[in-house]
Amino acid sequence: MRKKSEVSLLSSYNRNMKILRRYWKAIEIISLLLMFAGGVLYYTYGRNTTVPVTYKTPEEADVYVRFVMEGYDSIVKNFWMKANEGDLAHLFALSLQKATQASTTPLAPSADRAGVARMLSSSFAVAPSSETKKKLAQDTLKVLLYNLQPIGRNALYSEKQTKELRETVSNINPETDLYQNLGLAKGADAEEIAKAYKEKEAELKNATSTEAKQELEKVVYAKNVLTNPDSKVLYDEAKIEPTVWGRRMGETLYLSIGKISPTTLQEFGRAVESASTTAKLDSLIIDVRGNVGGALDFLQYFLGLFIGEHQFAFDFFHQGDYEAQRTINLKWDVLARYKEIAFLTDKMTQSTAELTVATFKRLHLGVVVGEPTRGWGSVENTFPMETVIDPNEKFSLFLVHRLTLRDDNQPIEQNGVEPDIDTRKPNWRKELPKFFRSESLIQAVSKTATELPLRK
Repeated sequence: MRKKSEVSLLSSYNRNMKILRRYWKAIEIISLLLMFAGGVLYYTYGRNTTVPVTYKTPEEADVYVRFVMEGYDSIVKNFWMKANEGDLAHLFALSLQKATQASTTPLAPSADRAGVARMLSSSFAVAPSSETKKKLAQDTLKVLLYNLQPIGRNALYSEKQTKELRETVSNINPETDLYQNLGLAKGADAEEIAKAYKEKEAELKNATSTEAKQELEKVVYAKNVLTNPDSKVLYDEAKIEPTVWGRRMGETLYLSIGKISPTTLQEFGRAVESASTTAKLDSLIIDVRGNVGGALDFLQYFLGLFIGEHQFAFDFFHQGDYEAQRTINLKWDVLARYKEIAFLTDKMTQSTAELTVATFKRLHLGVVVGEPTRGWGSVENTFPMETVIDPNEKFSLFLVHRLTLRDDNQPIEQNGVEPDIDTRKPNWRKELPKFFRSESLIQAVSKTATELPLRK
């Protein structure tokens, strides 16, 4: 039998639990009522509340003004040269005059960003239709970009033009079909390629017309690409054509690099590796004549093969600042056998190829033989536009983002890279022994420097 105290405690416990249960039940009911009330308030008031959109200037509520002013901001941020507000406002006024074909130059109320926005707003206000405004917005930016330094280098790109640019950088030409040039289906094997080439060659080799000669060149090129196992794989997988051609000339390895693409470093490595078992090779020619350049990070990887990683490579120049770039790759011991290196250049060597030559020259890793390079030392990039003025089109600004510097720290742009030995001079061959000890290299340079690059 329970004691009286135990019964009293048990009764007290039960009473307290009943009170607590009623208390929590009340809390649950109140919580549900509050949630319901909150939902009603949101449905009634909150769903109709929108955050007001604000712009840098009132005029940019107009989408066409906003589009052009987004271009203004991108230029200020991304163009290689630091923008002066007054100069930029004047250039926008001249561009607007050209785009509207006006006889007089419009005046910005103030020589700053806000003044440009008001000037644009006034012009768009009198445009008769949205199509006219859309064309005016595009034309204003096109004219302005064309006239930024270097002249003709900056542009407004459509989505299609941006895609074509990416394909060019990747060394992809969707309009070229090397198999079709031989009359074959994609993926034909080596036997089929050899047979088709012989038939085409027999058909065209005795022809005298310019068209037939050009056709034969295409056939020879297609055969050379598709009969090389490495280049055939690249072409079959992504339509990427080769950029590196090599041959041995005595004790000298000759490599012609026609352009810089994502596969160039890999192709260079294969060419050097394939020659690694050849005895007595001790000098190297890198022919970059006619090389239009490509992605600039190539040089950081390429130079690393010669001097190792984390070494200073070159500077970019952007809005008054120098941006040091360093090598990425580890040093490749296979290259140690090449004690002397010659670079061949001409007036069409440009961009990354120019910077590569200038860097090797500055580090005394190579001697430059040929003509001064083109002087196209700019680094371009695309900057997508977020403002939509056409639901069926997207635009990007194509801007010179940085400049590269040559071996004397002057801009390559408009200056080019000067050769150590200028082949335009009549007695240039007599200069070769002053720079090279290898007789094989002297003979190879003497033979190739004034002939067409060997790319077959």
